[in-house]
Amino acid sequence: MKIIDELYELYRNKLTGDEEDIDMLAFAFLEEMNREDLLGMINELNNQELYNLMGIYLIESLKGKFASEDYRQPRNPNLQQRNIH
Repeated sequence: MKIIDELYELYRNKLTGDEEDIDMLAFAFLEEMNREDLLGMINELNNQELYNLMGIYLIESLKGKFASEDYRQPRNPNLQQRNIH
């Protein structure tokens, strides 16, 4: 993704690259973008970049959902475990 390369070049000698710096840079960038800007960037992605973006979004969103509840406890003990694979 072009914007990643541009942000990296701009800030690689100014930030340490730790998680806090990267979070700050990402949120600062997003604050400056509007919906149309973001959709334009998404439209410029190739298929692999789009799959990567959606993969990261899905993974992080699911992690958040599972972390927000105690998923180890059955919600309804009367339901049997099902193998969905």
